[in-house]
Amino acid sequence: MRRWVVATGAAIVLAGGLSACGSSSSSSSGPSQAATGASCTKPGINHLLYKPGVLTVATDTPAYTPWFAGNMPSNGKGYESAVAYAVAAQLGFSHAQVNWVHEPFNLVYSPGPKAFDFDINEVSYTSQRAQAVTFSNSYYPVQQAIVAIKGTPIVTRHSPAQLKTYLYGDQIGTTGLAYINTDIAPTKTPKVFNTLALAASALEDHRIDALVTDTPTAQYMATAQLKHAVLVAQFPTVGEHYGLVLAKGNKLVTCLNKALATLSSNGTLASLQHKYLGIYLQFPTIKP
Repeated sequence: MRRWVVATGAAIVLAGGLSACGSSSSSSSGPSQAATGASCTKPGINHLLYKPGVLTVATDTPAYTPWFAGNMPSNGKGYESAVAYAVAAQLGFSHAQVNWVHEPFNLVYSPGPKAFDFDINEVSYTSQRAQAVTFSNSYYPVQQAIVAIKGTPIVTRHSPAQLKTYLYGDQIGTTGLAYINTDIAPTKTPKVFNTLALAASALEDHRIDALVTDTPTAQYMATAQLKHAVLVAQFPTVGEHYGLVLAKGNKLVTCLNKALATLSSNGTLASLQHKYLGIYLQFPTIKP
């Protein structure tokens, strides 16, 4: 098990993970040609925008901490809100020229036209999702973690064999649910909910034994959202990463990837991870 003992160490480890995910995901995000500096200015991409002159960014509601703050994506606080505005700035958009819209999580990666330029909502790249939408390169590498209620058996009994015996629940369409089914492979069929909030409510009511979600969200749920909950442990990385989501074939992805590459190389992403996510990631890692 490796722990991030100090915050500066966390930032370094996270930044390295992001760089690796970013480079590995570039080929999986769909074909794109190298963008010139001029083409990725605001005038150069205006014809690609959902609404000319405005960058329309989508996310779900509620918008959870630590990805957002106060359920207000437009305040620039929280990791994903800050990343969105940093990307916007790279493209030449001011804070006032970013317009936030609501898009339910399970509709983001469905096929068809989109009423936004990109969505940022902890959407993990998968080859199946990439058949319907276009993903940018990685803006955050992901590990999954278990959330349970204090004093329940899974808190202390979570060997690989023991993990298979519990009843899990999760939001439909999430990689947390996929991790449960594929990596943990429990003997009881997991319960599926339309939202993460409903899964969390089922956990509080003891209708499920545990749920699985990304580590920062799991820690927030355990410390601030749910009473008597605990983050049991996190799982080893499987190369999962979050990407910005666009309508299939949207050529704006070229400029988004360029912006993310700049934000990675100049230390902005590492700094934002240190600021918003560092305290959430100091947990033991267990095998599924």
